Amino acid sequence: MNSEADWVAATQQFQQSPQLNFSPEKLQALQQAYLKEAAELWNNGLSINPASTDKRFAADAWTSNPVAAFSAAAYLLNARTLLGLAEAAETDPKTKAKLRFAVEQWMAASAPSNFMCLNAEAQKKAIETQGESIAKGLQNLLKDIQQGHVSMTDESVFEVGHNVATTEGAVVFENDLFQLIEYKPLTGKVYERPFLVVPPCINKFYILDLQPENSLIRYLVSEGHRTFVISWRNPDDSLQAKTWDDYVGDGPIKAIDVVQEITGAKQINALGFCVGGTLLGTALSVLAARGEKPVASATLLTTMLDFSDSGILDIFIDENTVKFREMQMGKGGLLKGQDLASTFSFLRPNDLVWNYVVGNYLKGETPPPFDLLYWNSDSTNLPGPMYAWYLRNTYFENNLVKPGKCTVCGEKVDLGNVDIPVYIYGSREDHIVPIGGAYASVQHLPGKKRFVMGASGHIAGVINPPAKKKRSFWTNDKLPKTQDAWLKGAKEHPGSWWTDWSAWLKPHAGKQVAAPKSYGKGKYKAIEPAPGRYVKAKA
Repeated sequence: MNSEADWVAATQQFQQSPQLNFSPEKLQALQQAYLKEAAELWNNGLSINPASTDKRFAADAWTSNPVAAFSAAAYLLNARTLLGLAEAAETDPKTKAKLRFAVEQWMAASAPSNFMCLNAEAQKKAIETQGESIAKGLQNLLKDIQQGHVSMTDESVFEVGHNVATTEGAVVFENDLFQLIEYKPLTGKVYERPFLVVPPCINKFYILDLQPENSLIRYLVSEGHRTFVISWRNPDDSLQAKTWDDYVGDGPIKAIDVVQEITGAKQINALGFCVGGTLLGTALSVLAARGEKPVASATLLTTMLDFSDSGILDIFIDENTVKFREMQMGKGGLLKGQDLASTFSFLRPNDLVWNYVVGNYLKGETPPPFDLLYWNSDSTNLPGPMYAWYLRNTYFENNLVKPGKCTVCGEKVDLGNVDIPVYIYGSREDHIVPIGGAYASVQHLPGKKRFVMGASGHIAGVINPPAKKKRSFWTNDKLPKTQDAWLKGAKEHPGSWWTDWSAWLKPHAGKQVAAPKSYGKGKYKAIEPAPGRYVKAKA
C-alpha cells in the first residue's frame, strides 16, 4: 500500500466482500483427503520423495536432502488443499476468482524454495562455492534495490538503438505524445498504401523490433510495405493531465493524417497491438462518425474492444477500485510504470517474480541476456486521467461496444460504423488478452473479417517469425458467435501466422510503386535517426 487512502479503499472493499459459504460435503471430502495424505507423509518421515513435476523442487538437491524433500512435499500438500478450499467456496465467480488468486499469490510467496534456510539447492551451491554465491546474491539484491525492480535479464548487455530497435529509419514527426518513425525501404518497390503501426502505450514499441531476425517491423518493410510506427512518449509530470481523448486524437488520428500527407495516399493500412488496438479501434470509430475513411484495412493483434471476457485482470476491477483511481488521479497524476509492470508480473508469480528472487539472491546467479525480458523491464508511465477513463469505460463498464455510450474527441463511439476489412489475431495462452476477448471483436466490426489464433502467449505468440519455423496457428473462415465454436471448426497449420497475415494484407495494399529515396516530405523532414529520443526515456 502506498498511502492511508490505499488502506481505506482496501478496507472498504474487504468489508463489502460477500460472505463465503462452503458445502459441508466438500469440506469433509477435503479434510479426509488432507488427513490421509498428511498421515502418509508423516509415516514416511524423512524418507519422503516429493515426486513432483514442479520445477522449483526438481533438482537432485531436493530429493537427496530428506528435510528439504519433506518440506517440499508438505508445502505441495498444503497448496493443493488451500486451492481445493478456494474451489469449494460457494460464491459468485468473481469472488471465487479473487479467492483463488489470493491463495495462489500466498502459496507462491511461501514456497520453501524462496528461503535460504529451506532451499536445499541454494544451500548446496553456497557450500560448493564456499559462500561466493551468497556474496554475489547480496550484491544482486543491492543492485536491484537501487534500480527499483527485480532483474529478469542482464540489462547491461542491451542498449536501445544499438542492439535492440535497430531497423533503419528516421523520426519524421513528433508532438507531445509520440514520435512518428518512417523506416527505410528494403525493396525497390513498395505498395502504394503505406502501413501505420500503433503499438501499446503501456510499454515500448520495440517489442516489434527486438532483433533483425524477430522484428515484425523489419518483416513488414521486407515485404514491401512503406512502414511508419508510433513511438509513444514515456509520460512525465508535464503530461499528467492527458486524457483518453488526447491519446486518440493526438495519437492514431494525428499519425494517420501525417502518414497521408507524407505519402500522398488517400488511404493507408493500420495495425494496433494490445492497447494500441483499442486506441486504433476507437480512432477509427471517431473518424467514421466524421464521415472519414482514411484506413483501408486494419489488423488487431491481441486486442480487446469488447471487455466482457477480460480474464484474470477482471479481479482487480470493481466500483471501489475505479472510484479510488478516479479520486486519486482522475484530474491529474501519473500511474508509475513499475506499478503496472509489477501487476503484470504477479499474474504469473512463480515464473516472473519468485524464479528471479531465488536465482538472483539465493543462488547468486546473473540472469542470461534476453531481449524480450529487457524490453519487459523497460517500463512506461501512464497519465492518470487517461488511465482512469480507460479503467471505467473498458474493463469495468465495457462501454466501447455500446453504440453511442462513449463520446471521444467530440464524437459518439460506434464500432458498427467501422466497416472495413479487419484481420484479428489472438494468442491461445494469452493471460492478458484472453483468446475469447480477442475473438469477441468479430461480433462488433461489420466489415469482412479474418480471425487467426496463434500458439503461446501475449508476446511469444505475436513475435513468431517464419524463419524460426516454431509453433503453429489455426484458421477457420467461418465466424460463429463464440471462440469455442470457432475452434471446433479450425484447422491447425505449422509455423508462423505472419505468412497468413502477409497474404491477407497484399490485396489491401494497392499496386506497387517506386520506393521513396528519402524520409518524409515537405514540412515533414527527418528529425533524428530511428528509434528516436522518446523510446529511450526511462520511467
